[in-house]
Amino acid sequence: MKRLMNKIAIVTGASRIKGIGTAICRELAREGADIFFTHWSTYDLRMDYFVDDDLDWAQQLMEEIRGFGVRCESMELDLSQLEAPRILLDEVQERLGSPSILVNNATHSVDVDFRSFNADILDAHYNVNIRGMCLLTVEFARRIEGKHGGRIINLVSGQDKSPQPGNLAYVATKGTISTFTKSVALELAPLHITVNAVDPGPTDSGWMNDELKEYLSPRFPMGRFPKDAAKLIVFLASEESEWITGQIIHSDGGFW
Repeated sequence: MKRLMNKIAIVTGASRIKGIGTAICRELAREGADIFFTHWSTYDLRMDYFVDDDLDWAQQLMEEIRGFGVRCESMELDLSQLEAPRILLDEVQERLGSPSILVNNATHSVDVDFRSFNADILDAHYNVNIRGMCLLTVEFARRIEGKHGGRIINLVSGQDKSPQPGNLAYVATKGTISTFTKSVALELAPLHITVNAVDPGPTDSGWMNDELKEYLSPRFPMGRFPKDAAKLIVFLASEESEWITGQIIHSDGGFW
């Protein structure tokens, strides 16, 4: 029996072939969930790791997901815009129905140290990583209150484990997700909505070069890079995880 049959899942930030968002969509669909994902090529095109095959990936991913025998829809959406949560949830309701799973995967990340740190860079990170995520989370919860329980899973990057110099705007905003997760989980628990965060560890989703891989490799005691976050997210989205909430789970193979 598939664990997520008759569930509708929203996954933000599934824009690239090697991206974590893509892996999450696949695993949720394998377990029977209908999928609605967002993508934003304007951001991806600026990234060094963007490849030409990513240009039409959204359409290809939709077709692949439908091949699992589930429904799949998507939309291009800038989650930094104030109305993005309302627009997204309206589209999901109209095209698939009432969702019960939300995976806040989309992120904005540009390396910046104290010399180049400025208000515009911080705002760009804040608008997606904090404001967009928080507003989507609470709007999702408001819309399903009184209908059914739900699952909210946020993606973090280990900011609560160790410092990450050279990436100040990213760590400041992603670190906020951890504290928000713990507090909003308590508010939503009476509604049978769980809220957890997953740290997948440094994952080779297309952005790592050979030099970085060589540097990071000895810090994985199990001898390989992580590729397991999507499986953990499926568990947290399922009924099996109904007693787990407010947790920051480091699925990183002991990375240090």
